[in-house]
Amino acid sequence: MFYGEYLINAQGEDVVAGVRTPHPISDLAKEMPAAHKELMKVRSILEHHFKDMQDLEFTVEEKRLYILQTRNGKRTGHAAVRIAVDMVDEKLITKKDAVRRVPADSLAHLLAPVFDRQSAKAAKKIGSGLAAGPGAACGRVVFSAEEAVMRSEKGEKVVLARIETSPEDLRGMIAAEGILTSRGGVSSHAALVARQMGKVCVCGATGIHIDYQKRTLSANGTTLNRGDYISIDGTAGEVFAGEVATAPSEIVQVLVDRSLDPKKSITYQEYAKLMKWADEFRTLGVRTNADTPEQVANAVAFGAEGIGLCRTEHMFFEGDRIDAMRQMILAGTKDERARALAKLLPYQRGDFIGIFTALKGLPATIRFLDPPLHEFLPADHAQQSELANKLGVAAEKIARRVHELHEFNPMLGHRGCRLGITFPEISEMQARAIFEAAAEVQAKGIKVRPEIMIPLVGFPRELKLQIDIVRRVAGEVAKEKETKLNYLVGTMIEIPRAALVADQIARDAEFFSFGTNDLTQTALGMSRDDSGSFLPAYTELDIIDTNPFASIDQKGVGRLMEITRDLGRKTRPDIKLGICGEHGGEPASVKFCHRLGLDYVSCSPFRIPIARLAAAQAALEN
Repeated sequence: MFYGEYLINAQGEDVVAGVRTPHPISDLAKEMPAAHKELMKVRSILEHHFKDMQDLEFTVEEKRLYILQTRNGKRTGHAAVRIAVDMVDEKLITKKDAVRRVPADSLAHLLAPVFDRQSAKAAKKIGSGLAAGPGAACGRVVFSAEEAVMRSEKGEKVVLARIETSPEDLRGMIAAEGILTSRGGVSSHAALVARQMGKVCVCGATGIHIDYQKRTLSANGTTLNRGDYISIDGTAGEVFAGEVATAPSEIVQVLVDRSLDPKKSITYQEYAKLMKWADEFRTLGVRTNADTPEQVANAVAFGAEGIGLCRTEHMFFEGDRIDAMRQMILAGTKDERARALAKLLPYQRGDFIGIFTALKGLPATIRFLDPPLHEFLPADHAQQSELANKLGVAAEKIARRVHELHEFNPMLGHRGCRLGITFPEISEMQARAIFEAAAEVQAKGIKVRPEIMIPLVGFPRELKLQIDIVRRVAGEVAKEKETKLNYLVGTMIEIPRAALVADQIARDAEFFSFGTNDLTQTALGMSRDDSGSFLPAYTELDIIDTNPFASIDQKGVGRLMEITRDLGRKTRPDIKLGICGEHGGEPASVKFCHRLGLDYVSCSPFRIPIARLAAAQAALEN
């Protein structure tokens, strides 16, 4: 399909700036048939020569066509996948070329929500324009970049409405959920920038009047004031007054919700082709970070090959189980703690039964309790009094315990394996829950492959003491249930000391998983929660290339990972290596993990397609 725009008696800047709304290229066939015919011939030659979609500029003088320049065209995630798949079908490029060509991060565009069809039908449509940036966006309408940034920083979602945009609006465009202009075409500044950033955009909505002084937007008898809700559909080019409910993308509807027949979704079919090709080339495994059976099912639907991180502490916050957890924390003796943990055991066992069942034989890396205990207790007096009444204890006891658990730097305090060392009964309960669940699911004929991960290990003996508990409990459960349990025990590598003594830790650890969230914090001496105040300045001054909490700091944190790999494999050549920090779904980090020789990366369910494609691209770079 050939798409373009032109203006008579104008310069190219008039099209790009959006000061006039251009005509579709199909009209050129009527006005200048010879020039249009020549243009169609040239664009075919250029596309076949460069083997990519071209963005070309032309002019017609005295009925003669001149090509001014051509370049590979900017594209959205949807367009990148479609162009790559179409060109393979046309035999212009190979499957390898297609996999290399689609930016892995752009797959997030395909998973973005769209407007619910029924809600869109019932909504008040006030105008339409050109579909310049696909997707659905809803927010409060604003008319300046400054206000878009201000409201966004307060947590509000906004749609930036401009007559036309200029580079001065860039900050507002970044902050906005979507962009709406009353002038300009799909080659205008607003459209080009929106597509590059993956923003929802409707351009050239000529029926919409934007008044900067009154700060109003008017169309079809409806006037929206600054701060009123507006919804724009960048796929259909439609504009609605008020809020329109969103629906999952077609890919999510097919894979997760199972509410859409895959045969009825071209977008899904193209995505599935690309993913199939990616899986043919990648060698790096892709797992998920998931804590519930529902999350596991979603991740497996997206192609996850197991769980790389199951955070057991998340299970303690549901329903009444938080009360049992709090009883355990408030316990004054080991026996009192044991009674409280006995209440938690069936909850955890039930959670693991659901997870193992959903995995259907895929491996599950389960991390023992990690956060400090104070996070489970209420901080303010009103909540403490409410909890005291509920548990039948004195409010002063709760306040005293909260005070006792207070730490000046909890991230570096009494957490992770340190909890299991001082309160071994916690580790014992968690191990029993895992193995009893494994025995029950195995009895149903489903294979179970638990991998128990001890967090925050820095000293080899810390791991040894925890492994002794795990193996003792596994033996007890296997004997009680008259079954055989196949499992691994390993650790997270998340503090520098663990990396430096990895050869000693590997004597007992059967796998390492890099917890790069904490490894980055401890290696750099930076808090990811507080570093946002100075990291932008560090980027501007070229101190850092990228945010180290978004993409692995390869020269620093990455060097610790290399040391861990080398020392770990020196002691245990077959040790399994993975990563479970948030970096596991970021393309540059995935490619680094491939080069490092890891066995797998693990990320959130909705980042799995990105990790799969990035892993394939890493393999093809070799």
